Amino acid sequence: MQAIILAAGMGRRLGELTNNNTKCMLEVNGTRLINRALDALSEVGIDRVVLVVGYKAENVREWVGQSYKGMEIVYVENSVYDKTNNIYSLYLAKDYLLADDTLLLESDLIYEPRVLRHIVDDEYPNLALVDKYESWMDGTVVTLDEERRIVNFYSRKQFCYADIDSYYKTVNIYKFSKEFSATHYVPFLEAYCHALGNNEYYEQVLKVITLLDDSPLRALPLDGQKWYEIDDIQDLDIASSIFARSDAERYRAIASRFGGYWRYPRLLDFCYLVNPYFPPQQMVDEIKSSFDTLLREYPSGMRVNSLLAAKYFGVAQQHIVVGNGAAELIKLYMENHAGRMGVAFPTFEEYPNRAAKEDIVAYLPESDTMQYSAADIKRFYADKAIDTLLIINPDNPSGNYIPYNDLLDLVAWTKERGIGFVVDESFVDFVDVEGEFSLLVDALLAANPHLCVVKSISKSYGVPGFRLGVLASGNTELIARMKREVAIWNINSFGEFYMQIYEKYHGDYLRACRLFREERALFFAELSEIPYLRVIPSQANYFLCEVISDSITATQLSVDLLARYDILIKDCSTKAAFGGRNFIRLAVRDRNDNHRLVEALRTMC
Repeated sequence: MQAIILAAGMGRRLGELTNNNTKCMLEVNGTRLINRALDALSEVGIDRVVLVVGYKAENVREWVGQSYKGMEIVYVENSVYDKTNNIYSLYLAKDYLLADDTLLLESDLIYEPRVLRHIVDDEYPNLALVDKYESWMDGTVVTLDEERRIVNFYSRKQFCYADIDSYYKTVNIYKFSKEFSATHYVPFLEAYCHALGNNEYYEQVLKVITLLDDSPLRALPLDGQKWYEIDDIQDLDIASSIFARSDAERYRAIASRFGGYWRYPRLLDFCYLVNPYFPPQQMVDEIKSSFDTLLREYPSGMRVNSLLAAKYFGVAQQHIVVGNGAAELIKLYMENHAGRMGVAFPTFEEYPNRAAKEDIVAYLPESDTMQYSAADIKRFYADKAIDTLLIINPDNPSGNYIPYNDLLDLVAWTKERGIGFVVDESFVDFVDVEGEFSLLVDALLAANPHLCVVKSISKSYGVPGFRLGVLASGNTELIARMKREVAIWNINSFGEFYMQIYEKYHGDYLRACRLFREERALFFAELSEIPYLRVIPSQANYFLCEVISDSITATQLSVDLLARYDILIKDCSTKAAFGGRNFIRLAVRDRNDNHRLVEALRTMC
């Protein structure tokens, strides 16, 4: 069997990366795409590789040479690569199609070697490799019948998003028998080029062949094998993380993206913290029904959006500022208003990372569960010179919770000492207690202007894509100043609309929190049965767990879960407050996802 690789194009969308080289010479983690392709072809026993070159052809010839790992390398040159498309490149190589069974590949692909093994080992002679459509994919898609026959090819113009569940993306790897090329593909290829010209894609010929009553072409879906098509610099960035040189490097590359994991559709994210039971489908549908309007219209300015946030949380408009996520407001407050701040560690590092190191007065709990009380805080800071005290309640990553009455005691204590008091209660709706638990009470704020309450709407309300958060305080001068310091349109129309409609779904939210608390209890019980984990009780939507095994570290566990199961967890062992001890943090998701993680953990040690 031979292979034909189409590598004549210019790769304009990659900008300066292809100014002086063709796409197949692009490096991903230090290895060129052409070498990856040739290595994989060698592994499946290919005898000859036909490289159709054009743009910067001399670079490819010089780099690859006339042979590679025992495979003969043959070159076909498309001298008019800038005026034609890949149908003409393949047309120039048609005599080779007639000479042997062929794997046809495009040169901008990166894939595991087992992708080629999948198509080569299949007994059927004429195959189009396909994969279930995902949001990152672009280009031609197909639909299949129950016998894997291709019903139709759909170009980008014909793509219908209402039908995506039925779509498969062509991987741009094909297997053609010598007979198929002679009786079908080459005759149709020649006729198509003569009739419609050379500025088309070779898949157009396959589309015509699938219209035959008894088309000999079938599709072969992938079964979890990894591949990616690199058309631009974003594709290159994602491919670099998927195909990292080691499992540890892949973990670091993906974890350091801090989100955007919808681009990795098989990834199960136990790192980021949201409510798995909210928003309800009816709310999602309502937002979808207004999508066109929200997309095309400007959002309101800060005055209106702070009014919506005030309605949302039941506080006065002059007491609240809404941000593009709580992170925007945390940054603003820490860089301009905090002064010397007392912080209990380990903590949500968005706060201390926004301050000068010398301005942080750190408290480290003595308990091996990282738990601490209001009395511990008062005792430690009694003789410390601080301008502001920060409490994350429940804390992140420990899940430590200071009860409401004790928190009120800290409000009074800080007021008496003239200390600003910042309470981040982004996770407080998850606490398993009766009665009051939130400081977002207007009378309390008004009576204590030294108090600032921060809340991320992303986390407990399960809408991180909207980027919403608030800071509330009875210090109206502070709130007014922060409103002036943020951009007037810091909230988009989708976030504004969500705040506008939330009230009628409040009952759904309360039910979602009850469901969550039930699931957290089940998840805690299951995690506690893992012999190498010490699970710290939590009042938040995550568990801090210590890895107490001599055979695996927290870092290695995180790396292995991603490598073996596509599960991403938070490795906390690098946090200074843990002193090198092996801690991980696991988000609480729904029953199916939590069970999948527990089953994976049971196999790890």
